[in-house]
Amino acid sequence: MVSASIVIASYAAFQMMADIASLRIVTVAGFSVDAGTFVYPFTFTLRDLVHKTAGIRVARTLIITVAVLNLIMALLFWLTSILPPDMSVGPQVEFGMVLAPVWRIVFASILAEVVSELIDTEGYRLWVERVTHRYQWARVLVSNAVSVPVDSLIFAWLAFGGTMPNAVVWSIFVSNVLIKGATTLISLPGIYLVKEKEPEGDS
Repeated sequence: MVSASIVIASYAAFQMMADIASLRIVTVAGFSVDAGTFVYPFTFTLRDLVHKTAGIRVARTLIITVAVLNLIMALLFWLTSILPPDMSVGPQVEFGMVLAPVWRIVFASILAEVVSELIDTEGYRLWVERVTHRYQWARVLVSNAVSVPVDSLIFAWLAFGGTMPNAVVWSIFVSNVLIKGATTLISLPGIYLVKEKEPEGDS
């Protein structure tokens, strides 16, 4: 079985990688996609693994903690990009061109993550408490089915609404949902990698 510490570290790492990659918009099969979409969907299942192995309080705390870390990361990239370079090395403009944050995208990404991941947490909890402890794959499927569209809708329109044609924004939304939905199906078996935490009456 995978330990809770590995799952927690993986969740944080995937969230931060997704936020960095989201700074670039690419095209896939004719759809506009923020590149963070290729890794971010795994965080929903990783969050479910944290919930399963460490409990809901840890899952909620982790969501907020990683959001703060992502904001600190963006501030660090911004500060690094505006400080004068050591000209004995060179102008080093590439760093700022690639990693200097677009603050609207940063805030849209972090807000979408917090809202959708908290919704995912509640969906997971309600399924376990009100429906059944069996069919663990269904916990992931149901909670992600609600949180993925919410995440994609918030991010696409807060990050790009009004700055890109509406058709492009909707393209980003649709591609996000499709890719995240496919990733959910791929990652479903992962819920069986960790041991269930003993109930402690948390809610």
